[in-house]
Amino acid sequence: MPLRAQTSPVALTRSRGRQIWLRAQRLDTVAPFGNGPSATPAAIEHLGYVQIDTINVIERCHHHILWSRIPTYRRDHLRQAQSIDKTVFEYWTHALAYVPTRDLPFFVSEMKRHQKSPSDWFASVSKDDLRKILTRIRDGGPLSIRDIEDDTLVEKDHPWASRKPSKRALQLAFYTGKLAVSERSGMLKTYELMDRHFQWESAPKAASVTQTTAYWLDRALRSQGLVSLDSICHLDAKSKPAVRRVIEARVRRGLLVPVDIEGAGKVEHWAEPEVLEPIRRTRGGVHILSPFDPLIIQRKRLRLFFDYEHRFEAYLPKEKRIYGYMGLPVLVDDEVVAVIDLKADREQRQLRLQQWTWVGTGNAVLHKAQIEEKLHRFEQFQFGT
Repeated sequence: MPLRAQTSPVALTRSRGRQIWLRAQRLDTVAPFGNGPSATPAAIEHLGYVQIDTINVIERCHHHILWSRIPTYRRDHLRQAQSIDKTVFEYWTHALAYVPTRDLPFFVSEMKRHQKSPSDWFASVSKDDLRKILTRIRDGGPLSIRDIEDDTLVEKDHPWASRKPSKRALQLAFYTGKLAVSERSGMLKTYELMDRHFQWESAPKAASVTQTTAYWLDRALRSQGLVSLDSICHLDAKSKPAVRRVIEARVRRGLLVPVDIEGAGKVEHWAEPEVLEPIRRTRGGVHILSPFDPLIIQRKRLRLFFDYEHRFEAYLPKEKRIYGYMGLPVLVDDEVVAVIDLKADREQRQLRLQQWTWVGTGNAVLHKAQIEEKLHRFEQFQFGT
């Protein structure tokens, strides 16, 4: 039965908002998704997506994000989910990410859009180039860019580009949904025909615009607890009007409640009514988080809820850095208390502590021993010991 609509905002303290967000992120408890290989797709399904990034100073961010929520996580669990069970796939959200395969219909329209009007990045890819690469995979099976040895090499036109023209053809076929990443070794991707990878009898149909807009909202409500237009439509401002209409309709039906968060000013937030019910406060322990973690990546939201402004400084000159090249925020219970700059020494199989910066309420007396214990476990994860 629909609840009575509440049009006046519910006032929430910043502390209460943090608790709700941490619970939604599953960072307020130990092993929220259980153990073993099944925990990995469960975590990705709950979070909606897990970002992929190339930086390899320490463990890559997709593995790091999953380890933060699955203490027994192993890299092979993600390979199993992607390549064997096929419960997750790679595609673009606000960045390249692992996404639950069950959500694929919400991305089909975007794939079709790339087919009709590819971005300028793919201007050099001809229809003949695309046909050749698809035929090669259809006839010869999955391949990576390293398997292509007959390309005429060209000069790079962008730092992220390849000297092999076929790489851009592979990327275009990926974005148009013709190819799927069937396996990944580090950042080396193996491509397979999408239909053959999933072994569909028939490919999933595109969700409607209305269904897709509701999906964006529901994904954010599940993983964020308290949502704003910015948090739902991260780096996708054009979607805000449609999302707002869905929010307003749910508020009228009593399915969402406006929320006034301490310090938010004019930024509107909403939540499902049950999220605002009193909950027992828990101690989430220590989490050493990736800069690309869903809790960290939206900087304005992080500053509002945690009174902490994260700086990603890998691309800054050394003299302008405050936290270090790869500063990792350290969450203790519901406070960001430190930023630790780490570097993996793979030859010695050790993590090197480059810099330790206390922030907020963090201090050595209260937190140092806890964080060092977590660092020891993080090092074991890094090197598989």
